[in-house]
Amino acid sequence: MPTWNDIVAANPDHSHRYAKRWDVFVAQGRDIDGEARLIDALAQRGSRMLDAGAGTGRVGAYLLKKGHSVTGVDVDPYLVSVAQNRLPDGDWHVADLGAESPDPQDFPEGPFDIIYSAGNVFPFIAPDHRATAVANLSSRLADRGRMVLGFALDRGYTAQQFLADADAAGLTPQHMFSSWNADPYDETSTFLVAVLTRN
Repeated sequence: MPTWNDIVAANPDHSHRYAKRWDVFVAQGRDIDGEARLIDALAQRGSRMLDAGAGTGRVGAYLLKKGHSVTGVDVDPYLVSVAQNRLPDGDWHVADLGAESPDPQDFPEGPFDIIYSAGNVFPFIAPDHRATAVANLSSRLADRGRMVLGFALDRGYTAQQFLADADAAGLTPQHMFSSWNADPYDETSTFLVAVLTRN
């Protein structure tokens, strides 16, 4: 599967169309807050959160309204600019989740009470950088914090690969769901939402 940067390089309008799609969903009255509701339910009030692959801040917008502090990072400068303009109460940065030794000015070091990644972010990271991305996030998680990552399993990153990367990064699954509605996960599931804690 191509990375996000590959897709944008091949089609420079992709980021603009991606942002517009969510605006259309909102105008149509669609529910776009399912991920955010689960994340909020797992958090203490006023938690410090890191949105990994924040895009336009769609999930962060809901969590900011609930009183959490949200820092977002995304590899796409246009999407980050949308988040910065729409959600000035958040802290938004352009950063590559899978970078070796990322600049803490671009990818804040935390610690964060909740780190989350929604919207199929991880399949868009280059396969040889995914383990680094998991480790980068783990290093920013507070000792009693939770990491919540969700993605489709038919896009080149299996649950087994992810769990092996998580284990190598010092993370243990606390819950595994097959949807953001907390449906049970099993071997036939095509989607994974993993709630992880530090070992």
